[in-house]
Amino acid sequence: MNTSKLHSLIITPDSFIFTSKQLEEIRLKHPQAQEIFRAFLKGEKNRITPERFEVLDAALDYEGHFGADDLYILMKTQKSRVSRATVYKTLELLANCELISKRNFGDNMTRYESSYKRQNHDHLICMDCGRIVEFVDQNVKKLPEEISNKLGFDVESYSFNIFARCKNIKTCKYYKQR
Repeated sequence: MNTSKLHSLIITPDSFIFTSKQLEEIRLKHPQAQEIFRAFLKGEKNRITPERFEVLDAALDYEGHFGADDLYILMKTQKSRVSRATVYKTLELLANCELISKRNFGDNMTRYESSYKRQNHDHLICMDCGRIVEFVDQNVKKLPEEISNKLGFDVESYSFNIFARCKNIKTCKYYKQR
């Protein structure tokens, strides 16, 4: 037996075999976010897989707010082979490392949005048509700090949602008859 052609391959939790296409796709999008995520995964002793980085890119590229199933369906229409379970698990990991934010707008559905390189903002949610409007208001931005100081706390984060109703539901272009 000619042993000169035998090669050993040692796979550790930090090493994975990627195709050149996978490596190229991983390198092209969001390199800083990928480094943050890679360091987080390594620090938390989670597996580093190309599928998780595919979910990262899809989540950061998604326009607006999305549910896990929304992202999974979008990825499937783009011929991704990522499983639904991987999408759900990866979104939780991305939220834990603060690359995306988890949102709940009062409809018992968890939504996500990219928080990577985005300005902090608040939300107005219409209870009639379901539209979500993002806004930034300097007065609102000051409130958490002022209230926390007054009550003897330091702000870690805050979430401000206004639940409202369309002023004229008949002319609302987002309202769908139920």
